[in-house]
Amino acid sequence: MIAEGGLAALWLAAMFALTQLVLAWGGARGGGEAEMMLATRKIAVVQGAMVLLSFGLLVLLFVQSDMSVALVATNSHSMKPLLYKVAGTWGNHEGSMLLWVTVLGLSGAGVALLEKRLDPRTLTATLGAQAAIALGFYAFLLLTPRFVQDATGTHWIFGDGMNPFRRLDPAPPDGQGLNPLLQDPGLAFHPPTLYLGYVGLSVAFSFAVGALLVRDVGPAFARAMRPWVLAAWIFLTIGITAGSYWAYYELGWGGWWFWDPVENASLMPWLAATALLHSVTVLATRDGLRAWTLMLAVLAFSMSMIGTFLVRSGILVSVHAFAVDPARGSVILGLLTLYIGGALALFGLRVGTVAQGATFRLVSREGALVVNNLLLSVILGVVFIGTLYPLVAQAAGVQLSIGPPFFNKAIVPVTLALVAVTAAGPLLKWRRDNLNELLAKLLIPVAAAGLVFVVAIVLGGGAPIAEVLGLAFAAGLAVASVRPLFGRRIRLVPLHTWGMVIAHVGVAVSIAGMASDSAFKLERLAAVRVGETTSVGPFQVRLEDVHPAIGPNWSALEARLSVTRGEGAPFLLLPQQRYFSNPPTTTTESAISTEWDGQLYTVLGQGDPDGRWQLRLWWKPFVTLIWAGGFLIALGGLIALVGRVRREVRTGRLAEAEDEA
Repeated sequence: MIAEGGLAALWLAAMFALTQLVLAWGGARGGGEAEMMLATRKIAVVQGAMVLLSFGLLVLLFVQSDMSVALVATNSHSMKPLLYKVAGTWGNHEGSMLLWVTVLGLSGAGVALLEKRLDPRTLTATLGAQAAIALGFYAFLLLTPRFVQDATGTHWIFGDGMNPFRRLDPAPPDGQGLNPLLQDPGLAFHPPTLYLGYVGLSVAFSFAVGALLVRDVGPAFARAMRPWVLAAWIFLTIGITAGSYWAYYELGWGGWWFWDPVENASLMPWLAATALLHSVTVLATRDGLRAWTLMLAVLAFSMSMIGTFLVRSGILVSVHAFAVDPARGSVILGLLTLYIGGALALFGLRVGTVAQGATFRLVSREGALVVNNLLLSVILGVVFIGTLYPLVAQAAGVQLSIGPPFFNKAIVPVTLALVAVTAAGPLLKWRRDNLNELLAKLLIPVAAAGLVFVVAIVLGGGAPIAEVLGLAFAAGLAVASVRPLFGRRIRLVPLHTWGMVIAHVGVAVSIAGMASDSAFKLERLAAVRVGETTSVGPFQVRLEDVHPAIGPNWSALEARLSVTRGEGAPFLLLPQQRYFSNPPTTTTESAISTEWDGQLYTVLGQGDPDGRWQLRLWWKPFVTLIWAGGFLIALGGLIALVGRVRREVRTGRLAEAEDEA
């Protein structure tokens, strides 16, 4: 009865979403009715509870290995470790979409419970927009038909195409297992964090739609939206960073970013969310960039929806994409058109009623943020075109591929300009500033960048100029990022300022890692016999043995590599070729040694009849800075979020105390 309970809870959540939408429409229009507004908030909480119950019951079915449920039988196995049973819940199409709508419902419940400062009509309209989004995805899960062929012919079964709780009769003795590439702790961490980011942007979208509906676009609306944008941006940053490292060590290709369309699908919302975060901050604190903020809120969620469509439509062939049913993609495309098209139409109709807000000079912090947003938009446009154009060309019968050379040549110059603006922005004053004063503040960062540029040219051994410039700009950004702390009492610096400093330093650290890896990495492909030695960079690698190994649900051939660096003590690395029986798959498991100045990355290839084994080795100087910087960016965002929330709570308490007095 667990599956039936989960399905019933999902239907109830959908009914509550419909009720929430109807109540919100009645409460937000005209003068609004207080009872309907209060009921909308309560229904939003109940809806979140129901969908969470449904998802929890699906997790329980996977943990119990209930093979009478089609989703469990298709994506799990009784011998799987518990971690992969739980993570397998969202390692498939139906389960991942249920996770999506669960986060969506919980986000709406969070807004209903926590938001106290926004005008009641605006809040009610926001909850109505959130319910409308959720209702579309509930319909996707509950009403999509399934095409079947059986003894009676071919026909559609209405409402069964996306049902995560569909039963099998008879139940198979065991399941087909989870894709071995997904049998990694990264599956337990990467998709949920990305979804929290993707769906978190739906809250910003709903805030924008709500504000447009009731014509309430101002600082109060931005202050209410900002924590949700910041939280979504943090989760996106963590998800992209973790996903990059997961692909790096799991695929055995030695790369940390491949410009894969599904990777780009996560990058595009992050770029839009970064621009939105800057704009909403200006609106919340300085009452500027009102139209920018509304448009970016719509754009950020649009990118999330496009990413969902790309991953789950079946139009992409990627190690990251696991949907193969184009009919489902058509439904998502319809939802995307409905929500984004409707929001853009609303924006076009109401943007004329949005007041201009406070003005500012070009040489000001607001001006720098506008340039920042323009450059982020250019990068977003390049990624968007580079990702979707091959699909459009394919639909027209033309086969083409756009890979790293295009993205690198198009994006690197814009990124360097963006780094320069990011360095200068926090050093500018609000409203207006003096260009000469800015140049004086930038003197030390520019000197640091110049010094690193010269050192890299002299010691880099002919490193490409783009990578050398990347190192130089990273050094300048790192110094400029801490410049706002100069001359201030450290204990009195607000947390949100610390967050900005740490996040910008994280950007510099990541760029330094990217440039170092690209400029200085060394690769060696060798065929060696047991007992022979090869080298890469400062390392000597000796193949000691190749022997069988057994894991909880796999068998493997494991190489025993003895590695020495200079006069240091030898250490072992154990790369593997694994074989999974459920489903039958062979995977490459890299072995990595992390040093203070980079990573030695080793992969075991195939053997040949002469007794030689292929070894692929990389020495990747300072590559770990890429992910260290990513988590510094997320940490900075978290510190800023805590600081903003603390300030809002303190302000609210002071306001209550004044009202009571």
